[in-house]
Amino acid sequence: MRVKVELNMANINAIERKIQRGIQKTADQVRKDVQQSETMPFKSGQLQNRSTFVDTSELADNTAYVVSDTPYARRLYFHPEYDFNKDENKNAGGKWFETYISGEKKDYAQKVFAQFMRGGK
Repeated sequence: MRVKVELNMANINAIERKIQRGIQKTADQVRKDVQQSETMPFKSGQLQNRSTFVDTSELADNTAYVVSDTPYARRLYFHPEYDFNKDENKNAGGKWFETYISGEKKDYAQKVFAQFMRGGK
C-alpha cells in the first residue's frame, strides 16, 4: 500500500499563529484576573499595575510568562506570613499565583485558551 501525504503549510502556519495569539491572550487574561482578584500586595500600585506584565519573548516556542519584575516582588511572593495591608486590595497576600497553579483556578488558563481557540474573546 502506498500513501501520499501533502501538508498544507499555509493552513499549518495559520494554526500556529492562532495558537500563539491564544497563548498571549491567555497570559494577558491571567494577568488581568490576578489584578481584579485583588490578591497582589498594593501600596502604590507599582507592582500590580506597572511591573506585572506578559513576557512574550519566547512566544515562538509557544511560551508566555506573567512576570512581576520589581526587586521586592520575589520577597513578597514567597512570604505569605507578612502582614499585608488590605486597604487597596482586600485579598492581598503572598503567593498570588498559587491559585492558578494548584488552587481553585488551576484550570483557568486552559479554559481561557480553549475559549479563544473556539473563536471566543
